[in-house]
Amino acid sequence: MDGVNEPADEPRKRGRPKVSSDEDKRTHIVEIARRVFTKCGYAGSTTAVVATEAGVSKQTLYKLFESKEELFAAVVGAHRRLMLDLPRPAEDLPIAESLEHIFMIDMDEEKDADRAGFLQLVFREAAQFPELIEILQRDGMLASRQHLADWLSDRRAEGRLTLDDPVSGARMLMDMIFGGMGPPEGRALAWPDRAGLLAHLRRCIAIFAAGVGAS
Repeated sequence: MDGVNEPADEPRKRGRPKVSSDEDKRTHIVEIARRVFTKCGYAGSTTAVVATEAGVSKQTLYKLFESKEELFAAVVGAHRRLMLDLPRPAEDLPIAESLEHIFMIDMDEEKDADRAGFLQLVFREAAQFPELIEILQRDGMLASRQHLADWLSDRRAEGRLTLDDPVSGARMLMDMIFGGMGPPEGRALAWPDRAGLLAHLRRCIAIFAAGVGAS
């Protein structure tokens, strides 16, 4: 019987790309893994838990990340930009103001809590798991420190500050700022409110800027 072809017989029209590409899945899994690592610690986290929380099979997870170490490296790499907004283009701002932007001390409270939680994880777990040191050196804290040292070196070359060792200066700044953001006693005990924390961080930056004669 002749008739109109069913829609299934028509050539499939091109439409939007698949909603869940491998890159989309990777980004989603990394975000879920960050939450799991922060909540459970490195030792207490497994790829099976991450897969379950992310709503993917273990086969899918292992297709994108060969091991828990590789997954943690991806989390560290993705999180680095939450630690320091570097590299960044040159800007005509006072050094102290630029540093406030670099450390993003006024980021919204939800992101700030995420950053603080992950920083505490890194500080706590790195000493217990030597295999994480290389990851942190390559993708995390030390990579961020080098970006900051390069930024300080560039400002020194412009004659905007005096600093004999930019790497030491970067270490000093990060110790002060991240130590304030994630104090060992916890934020609730260290700072009665967010205003107190921000005042402390700005004071740290101002003292550093004054110490290097920043313009």
